[in-house]
Amino acid sequence: MSLALLRDEGALEGYARDVSGLRRVPEAVARPEQAAEVQELMRQSAAEAVCVTPAGAQTSTTGASVAERGWLLSTRAMARIIDIDRERRIARVEPGVLIGDLQRACAGDGLFFAPDPTSEEECTVGGAIACNASGPRTLAYGSTRRHVRALTAVLADGTEFHAQRSGVEKNTLGYQLAHDPVDWFVGSEGTLGVVTEAELSLLPVPARVLGLGVPFPDEARALGFIVAARQEPRVKPRCLEYFDRESFAIARAAMDDAAWAPQAGAMVYAEDAGDGDPPLDDWLALAERFGANAGDVRAFDGEQALREARRLRHALPAAMHERTAPFLARGGRRMSTDWAVPYPLAASALNTARQIADAHHLPPAVTYGHLGNGHPHQNFVARDADEVRRIERAIEESLHAIIAMGGTVSAEHGIGKIKSKWLPLQAGPRQMALMRALKHEFDPEGRLAPGNIL
Repeated sequence: MSLALLRDEGALEGYARDVSGLRRVPEAVARPEQAAEVQELMRQSAAEAVCVTPAGAQTSTTGASVAERGWLLSTRAMARIIDIDRERRIARVEPGVLIGDLQRACAGDGLFFAPDPTSEEECTVGGAIACNASGPRTLAYGSTRRHVRALTAVLADGTEFHAQRSGVEKNTLGYQLAHDPVDWFVGSEGTLGVVTEAELSLLPVPARVLGLGVPFPDEARALGFIVAARQEPRVKPRCLEYFDRESFAIARAAMDDAAWAPQAGAMVYAEDAGDGDPPLDDWLALAERFGANAGDVRAFDGEQALREARRLRHALPAAMHERTAPFLARGGRRMSTDWAVPYPLAASALNTARQIADAHHLPPAVTYGHLGNGHPHQNFVARDADEVRRIERAIEESLHAIIAMGGTVSAEHGIGKIKSKWLPLQAGPRQMALMRALKHEFDPEGRLAPGNIL
């Protein structure tokens, strides 16, 4: 028996947008609750030659989780935490599990899942795997890829494919790209298969984490502080998050704390989770060396205080969505860059990107993000379709400079539909051919997630 498909116009509209602002109404929506139903759906779609786009909570910023054509397969109902093995530090989960729910389930065992997308209360495990998501703690722990031990996916023809990382320390199994099939699926954005189960590595919760909010008079000193913190052996940052003047103002408003360094031109939020007591004095000395006023530095110590600190960062995308909402109907949307450069070059890259934006007569972007990894997000509010095109031209021009610095067009949000035109700027013809060959091997008819990546 085939899986029931939603075709009601009102229901389809509820799946027509993701966070990118793109609107694509699917022909139908499937909401399987278990892997067997995913297999049946994929067999049905193969028989009818219909395209299928997998989606989780649809928090993609690149349009990856809306259907260009055909059916949308929502994994939201597949949200079981199957098992948490405290001794082996492993969680087995379905793709619809929210990252925030996984963190709470692990906390009782003194464990946590290291990747921490800012939207953890909306982002699913499947979505994080799909785009190889990262977040503030990536500085210390790496992106999602590093923490996926095994996965099961349903392929375009309905067959299951299981991949598990090898535990060996040495391996000469031919071409390196064939060593670990798990890596084929992490970051594949639904183009190779539908992940139905994942085995994730967990880490012990640190004995103590210290958070610090450090305001600076200007961006130059804030970015100098970030570079120095990466190189200073006496501090051990697990995140270094940057806020420009406007984003710091948004964060202050979210915390209802207008009196906190209102004249600051920038702010850096850092966390230290090194062994023993966090070296507060060393952090303060480093901050003062770059012109921060010690009286304006805020310390966040303890779980409740750290949750409050996370509100600083979480407030920013929400505020940008609110600013964009009035313009969606006329073809506008929030547009956020996702490029990255080697972290010592971040100041130069930002200056270049801003000069290009000015030359295109764009309003200043609100800039924040993971500058500890050389990875800022410039957020533009496009008020109509024409402004979308002008911003895209400026971003593309910036990307040429970013790539020349040894950077990347996409650091954490994937390629999706929005950035597919920019992928060949960085990936050469042989790289593109290799990706197409892998896609053809798993999805020869090109029915999975059309428009994503390739």
